[in-house]
Amino acid sequence: MSGTVTEQLIEEHLVEGQMEPGEEIALEIDQTLTQDATGTMVMLELEAMDVEHLESELSAQYVDHNLIQEDNKNPDDHLFLNSACEKWGIWYSAAGNGVSHPVHQQRFGVPGKTLLGSDSHTPAAGAMGMLAIGSGGLDIAMAMAGEPYHVNMPEVWGVELRGELPEWCSAKDVILEMLRRHDVDGGVGRVIEYHGPGLETLTAMDRHVIANMGTELGATSTVFPADDAVRDFLVQQKRKEDFRELRANDDAEYHVTETIRLDEIEPLIAKPSSPGNVVPVADVAGDDLYQAYIGSSANPGLRDFAVPAMMVEGRRVPPEVSFDVNPTSRQMLQNLTEMGYLGDLYASGARVHQAGCNGCIGMGQAPATGRNSLRTVPRNFPGRTGTREDSVFLCSPETATASALAGKITDPRTLEDTHDMTAPNWTEPDEAIVDESALSPPPENPGGELEKGPNVKSLPDFERVPDALSGPVLMKVGDDISTDEIMPAGSDVLPYRSNIPRISEWVFDQIEQGFYKRAQEQGAPWMAVGGSNYGQGSSREHAALAPYYLGMRAALAVSYARIHWQNLVNFGIVPLEFADRADYDAIEQGDTLELPNVRKEMQEDSEITVQNTTQDTTFTAEHSLSPRQVDIVLQGGLIEDYKN
Repeated sequence: MSGTVTEQLIEEHLVEGQMEPGEEIALEIDQTLTQDATGTMVMLELEAMDVEHLESELSAQYVDHNLIQEDNKNPDDHLFLNSACEKWGIWYSAAGNGVSHPVHQQRFGVPGKTLLGSDSHTPAAGAMGMLAIGSGGLDIAMAMAGEPYHVNMPEVWGVELRGELPEWCSAKDVILEMLRRHDVDGGVGRVIEYHGPGLETLTAMDRHVIANMGTELGATSTVFPADDAVRDFLVQQKRKEDFRELRANDDAEYHVTETIRLDEIEPLIAKPSSPGNVVPVADVAGDDLYQAYIGSSANPGLRDFAVPAMMVEGRRVPPEVSFDVNPTSRQMLQNLTEMGYLGDLYASGARVHQAGCNGCIGMGQAPATGRNSLRTVPRNFPGRTGTREDSVFLCSPETATASALAGKITDPRTLEDTHDMTAPNWTEPDEAIVDESALSPPPENPGGELEKGPNVKSLPDFERVPDALSGPVLMKVGDDISTDEIMPAGSDVLPYRSNIPRISEWVFDQIEQGFYKRAQEQGAPWMAVGGSNYGQGSSREHAALAPYYLGMRAALAVSYARIHWQNLVNFGIVPLEFADRADYDAIEQGDTLELPNVRKEMQEDSEITVQNTTQDTTFTAEHSLSPRQVDIVLQGGLIEDYKN
């Protein structure tokens, strides 16, 4: 048996390949998670694949992103998803039941299982001793149909935790410390595994906070052991029979090692507009504040609301500050109410919203233009809030609440002097209210027809890659471009998640308003060029599928984020990397690139000839696809490959 928890999980589920870092492996998937912003595509893909029944051990569909019902589109899609759950035998979590990740951990998290989710923050379930990976929707559909999941074997990055967090600091400051050290691409090709004596001071939901935002480091996943903290959590959730101890062996060896002394952690904050732009809160203390926002999958635990409630008890937030509370589940609201914390939040002037992702994904709670918003969410990419010129900081619940009370960005440690406040002393209760009233189990006899509203459109047709490709560089972007910038979130855009023709109108809109018209005028094929870490962030496959619909057939980048790279493969877009960054620098937007032998060269080698006919130059690009992935791309994507 392999030594680390990660290796144990992989070994137990290995179907194909060797456990050598960088080698492609295939894993058996026990559970799948879909949410409504991506799940509609998964169900349409199952339909396109002619899947009659599912093979996954457990699949759950959550409605948590698109909750605003300003017209028919979102509620129609909710009915569509419910009908898909009836048809294929899937758990259905209705609108208002809560955010997928904490609800899944509460109701379905089981140590030792694999989980594949069409949401990039699926690794949050690693808090339970699971191997949980985020991926594009088509990969999830394949797993639901019983196909193994292919991924490159990661390195295991062992992070030893020592000591105990000081007062006014919490788990969010731990993951922000990791981002301060390593930025948004430090975890690429790795699973982060936390170990050491400091774990004893972190609850299962504290670990959820850290595992959730491992995604912002670019990591394949994050894994914690299944120990006493996980047992306590399952007992609290009335599921103690699901516990299985899972720990690293004493002789476990990690490919990369690091130590964090928890007692040296200080309150941290990620400045606009990247999760990796981390500084001490003290560095920006005193800056103006418009909004303080607590909640989201990145801080979903009972303590993440109870501690702010304890801080504001008997106090009032200044009227010029919008103090937004976004509960993560219906169950959470019941517990906060029963314990009296919800009343304290209301009395402080807080605006309490329905349980769901809400402002994290740009569905309400958008800040005013150019005003500072402090949020406990996982991302602060430009415009993600729904406000194009937003100014979002990522921080802990303690920092957000301290700032709300002070009316300016505030280091929570200073409240001891300014507000005569001692640090709240929180202890997780042994028992909690469990509410499954809005969680519908799969029917005993799945079947029936899909209920499609007028906004649900079938997938486009996919073409085989021709012998040669030629087209203009219609868009050139820099480093760390996120999928939010390729395919924005927000209340204007995401309601069209099941309507590719319509949602394509927002492709690259954050970068260039009006790009859609240029793409329409150009037609297929065209190419996009990106810098390093192209496509970081969300798993939404719309960032590949909508550009494909507009005619994009190839991408050239210095490097790719893992999920977006796989999504390009899944929809038949050729993903190439520059062998020399100087070739990236030399290309101008509008240049015409030709891949004269792309099909033959991809089948024979990893080097691809690229001719810049505008500049009359030739250079070599590379691909890092396995032979299996080459076949998928050349056939026009994973659906065509599955059907053939």
